[in-house]
This record gives sequence, C-alpha cells and structure tokens, in this order.
Amino acid sequence: MRTLGAAFGVATFTIVATAEDDNKAHLFQSEDIFGLEVATGPQVSPDGEDVVYVRRSNDIMTDRTRSNIWIADVDGDDHRPLLSGKKNFTSPRWSPDGSKIAYVSNVEGGTSQIYVRWMDTGQTALLTNVQSGPSNMAWSPDGKHIAFTMSVPSKEKPFSVKMPKKPKGAKWSPDFKYITKARYQADGRGILDPAYTHIFIVDAEGGIARQLTSGNYHHRGSLSWAADSSKIYFSANRSDNWEYESREADIFTVDLAGVITQITDASGAETGPKVSPDGSRLAYLKRDGEKLAYRNRFLHVADIGEDGSLDNDRNLSADIDNSLSNIIWDGNRAVYYQQTVRGVTEVGRVTLSGKHEQTIGGLGSVSLGRPYASGTYHAAGDTIAFTKGRHDRPADLHVLSGRNKRQLTRLNEDLLEHKTLGDIHEVIYNSSIDGEEIQGWYITPPGYDPSKTYPLILEIHGGPHLSYGPHFSAELQRMAAEGYVVFYDNHRGSTGYGERFALLLQGKYSSEYDFADHMSGIDALIEKGIVDPEKLYITGGSAGGIASAYAIGLTDRFKAAVVAKPVINWLSKVLTADSGLGQIPNQFPGMPWEHVEHYWKRSPLSLVGNVTTPTLLITGEEDKRTPISETEQFYQALKLRKIDTVMVRVPGSPHGIAGRPSRLIGKVENILGWFKKYE
Repeated sequence: MRTLGAAFGVATFTIVATAEDDNKAHLFQSEDIFGLEVATGPQVSPDGEDVVYVRRSNDIMTDRTRSNIWIADVDGDDHRPLLSGKKNFTSPRWSPDGSKIAYVSNVEGGTSQIYVRWMDTGQTALLTNVQSGPSNMAWSPDGKHIAFTMSVPSKEKPFSVKMPKKPKGAKWSPDFKYITKARYQADGRGILDPAYTHIFIVDAEGGIARQLTSGNYHHRGSLSWAADSSKIYFSANRSDNWEYESREADIFTVDLAGVITQITDASGAETGPKVSPDGSRLAYLKRDGEKLAYRNRFLHVADIGEDGSLDNDRNLSADIDNSLSNIIWDGNRAVYYQQTVRGVTEVGRVTLSGKHEQTIGGLGSVSLGRPYASGTYHAAGDTIAFTKGRHDRPADLHVLSGRNKRQLTRLNEDLLEHKTLGDIHEVIYNSSIDGEEIQGWYITPPGYDPSKTYPLILEIHGGPHLSYGPHFSAELQRMAAEGYVVFYDNHRGSTGYGERFALLLQGKYSSEYDFADHMSGIDALIEKGIVDPEKLYITGGSAGGIASAYAIGLTDRFKAAVVAKPVINWLSKVLTADSGLGQIPNQFPGMPWEHVEHYWKRSPLSLVGNVTTPTLLITGEEDKRTPISETEQFYQALKLRKIDTVMVRVPGSPHGIAGRPSRLIGKVENILGWFKKYE
C-alpha cells in the first residue's frame, strides 16, 4: 500500500497499489508527472538566428518546478543549455544589439536578482541587489539601461499608537498588524504588507537601481521604451479611487528624471503599450469599462505626436469578436497578436490598414495539469518562435522562419515515447436548455474497445471565462489510464467563442444553464454508445468546483463527486476572498446585503438539501481566492445531512493546489481513489 496524501491530511479511504501496477508500466502513471518538461517564454535574437527559452522541469527531491534557460538556432542544428542548474533562471531578454541577455535568477540564494550574460564569452554579471523580486524587464533601445518593476514597502500608518517600553530581554507577543486597504490579501501571498509596485531602471553594466515612479499607486505590467530611450510607456490606475476601479487603467510615460505624463484617459483599461521601432506609433490593448463579467480586449494603434500626445487612434481589431493579447510590432508596418479561438491559441498579424491574417495556429500545452488553452510566442525579423504541443505531448519549441516551420525540441520523448496515452476526440452538440451549440472533447482510455461502454468522468474548467482545448493534460491522462472516458467542454461563459457566448452566464453562474451544457454532452456520449449511464462521475476546480457542487444539487445521476476549491456561498465568498472587489461590481447586480436573494440563488449551498451524491472536497488551507471556509461550510452542511463526504485540506497550499508536482499527483490520485470507492 502506498500513501500519496501526506500533503492532503488523513482521508477515510485508501489508495491501493497492486501487482497490476507492474502491468501498467506502458500507461501514464502518477510518478511520470515528475518527468514531464515544458518549453515556454521564447525570445528570438534581434538578428532572428537564435532562440532562447525557459525549460521547466520537475525536481522529485525538492518537489519544485525548476526553470533553466536553453538556446537553439532556428535551423535546429544546435540546442544546448545556456543557464542551467538547481537554481531558477527565468525571463531571458536579448539586448538590442544581441550581444547580451538579461535574465532573473535566485542563483545567489535569497531574493531573485537581474543578471546579464555576455553571449560571446559566457561571462555573467550581477546587476541588482534589490529587496524584492524584479519583473517586466525591458532594455532601452540604446542598450544603456534596463527597466523593471518591483514592489516597494510603504510606511503608511493609520494612526498613532503609544506602547510602553519593553524591558530588555522581555518576550512579548508580535506587534499588531494594521489593515487599511480594501484589497488587503492576495492568493499565494496571504495578508499583504503595505507596498506599491514601481518602475525602476538600472545601468546595463551594473549600479544602483533607481526608482522612477512615485505615489501610492501600482505601476504593473509590461514596459516599453520610447525609440530615443528618453522615457518609458506603462499602464496604471493613478486615480485616488484605484482600489475600487478594477477595470480602469490609463497609459502614462515616465522620463528618466521621474516626470510622469498621462497619455490616455478613456473609460476602461488601456494596457500593454508597445512603441513602434521608429517611435512614431503606439500599439496598445483596450477594454471598455462596462460593468460586466467579461469584455473583449481590442488592439489599438495611434500616432505619437511631437508633444507626446496620441493622434489618429484607431481600433485595428474592431471586427474580431475576441480578446487579443501579447502584441509585438513587425517592423513599423504591422503588429502581431495572439488570441484563443475555440479552445486553441493562435498568432495573428494585422497591418496598419487593418488587414488581418493568421500566422500560426495550434499553440498550447504549456499548462501541464489540465488542458487549458495556452501558449506564447515571440517575433523578431522574419522569425517567430512559439510553444506548441499535442494532445499527447506538452509544449515544445517551434519556429517559423520565412516560410519554413521547424520543431526545435522534443523534450518528453524519453518519457512518453514508450507510453500509451488516451486519444482525444472532439464532440459538438446542442444544449438541451436552449439549443446553444457547445464544443467539447472526450479522451478514450488506452486500449479503448468501441464495442464496450466505459465509466465517465466529467471535468469542468475554471474561470468560468477561460477555455479548455485538445491539449495535453497530466490529470486527465491519468484518469484515462485508469479506464475512464474523460469528458470536458467549453460551456457557455467560456472564452474564444465571442463576447455574446462569454456573457451568456452574466448573472447566471452557476445555474441550470451551464449545468445543461455539461449534461447534454454526457447524454450525447451515452447516445453514441461510449459511456455507461450508470457510471458517471463529476469533478472540477475553482469555477469548475462551483459548477460541480451546483450540479449535484440539481441531479443524482453522478455516483460520486470531487469538488475542488469551490465557492459554496457567494454571500460569504465576496466578503472573505481576495477577488471580491472585482466580482461584486462586475458579476453581481450590487452589494451582497442589497441582493441577498440573487447571491443565494447562485450559491451551491442553496441546493444542499437536494444533495445525495457522495462528495470529496479538496482545498488549500492558504487559499485566498476561494477560501477554505467555503469548503468547510459545504462539508458541515453535508455532514449534517449525513451524506458521505470527506474534506481534504492541503497544508500550505494557495488556490493552485496543483502548483507543486506532489500536489498535482495528490490531487488526481485522491480524485481517482474517491471514484474507485464508488465503482
């Protein structure tokens, strides 16, 4: 017998290993998760000849994901480590002339710092000695400076308190903590110390990092230098009411003397500014300020006037019913961008006259745990590097150079070439509640026999404004390896299907509508003769946990359920979680105490009196997004109703309970163990 749940506490069921395990060596096993690798964060050299990227792997001894930097030429003839070891090396950025790479590492221990590596000699230099981890690095076009953002502690005090002097050697309780901000906590960080994110620059040859921005505001996100290296473009909300304006942001500049100038002032959020190489235009992303759960994000380009103001602003993606991201100039004549369409990420290109074309499709498989639409790219000259996987492989590094496409890495062949994985199949069907078309996928187990029917696991994605796709998933492949058909869908509210589809859940999450989307897909698979209707199971995490908990209040068709990190009571959730400030004005009709009936109707707890399904609950004890108090409410309610239920608490874990390799394994093995109990 083996125990995989040390991080998950003590459960009332066991996970048993038998002699059959030896016969399953060709199948995907939980320990294989430690052997998986992923390529991400590609950066093309200025001359378009080389690509550096971050290679992520799992360390079985430290239970951590390690990031190293590797380099390959675009011909695929040379692939080797650039910065590798037991420490982390991330965020590589080429200098404008291609002679150096800046990167972030904790190689010296303690706080991560910025380093520079000379490409001709391999020499490295420590550039910063800062107290907080730097991010959003950007070289100045003249190569003299590197800009970055960093959190800076604040010395704000709400009022004066006079305490008696502590005697020498006395051991008193720790000092009190004073909370004054509306957003006082963050998932993965806990209770926040007073601090603000500011923009810094450091000399590219080393020296003191100098803070440019000021004020009690956050200056987060990507940075873009003016062509003459005189100032930096950034996005921020510098309104005095910024804490309550989660959908507002404007574009500013800050010069090297710290003078800040506001460039845009429209309602909504203007983000991700990128200056054209010749400095004549600014591309940025724009989302309006409508108080709705989802809004499209559009690509704008404007001319930069002699006085720095923007003229001739135009929306180049007005005809695209989708959200765009990750914009990169293609010279001065066009802009690359990425978007997710029907579960798959693609790269597009638009000219300044508004002509669009798809450049690359099929990005994905960067997310190891579940099959989220994902992936990224970078472009320089005629070369585009991008991350692309398959349904049976995590993301590898690919390039498009001119008209030639090449796969530069095959990171997981040593592990997966000898494994038999489940196959993914698309299924399109109509929801029974209103006929809305829904796209889904199902994974058939290795050795699938079409003459048989199989037990089914429904796995519901989070968000809900996210999307799954036909991508590699360690969790779902483990389920398939145990003989299940695994079904997942992009229910209404998912992204990549247009704004109308994403807003079909406005004021209705979770509800009979998304429930019908899931059940209609299951019924379609039953009708195909694939699934045994008496062996249905359900699970999902975060928003998928909400949907799972809501579903078992509407039906008794599932033999067992695993509800991961859910919201159970919206009245309590928005007042205890780190995301309430954004959810209350955009997702709900008003304050919870003014609309109790609406909040309660959307809460799975309102249906707990109907639940008969045996339910396992899994949540991180440090979760600030869907606090464990939500799980505790559902657990206690189910216990009061004498429903078979187990609460699995993940010590030290925030919302991402699969954020460490053993936790990912523990999550899926607990799900499988619970379902096996109810076969």
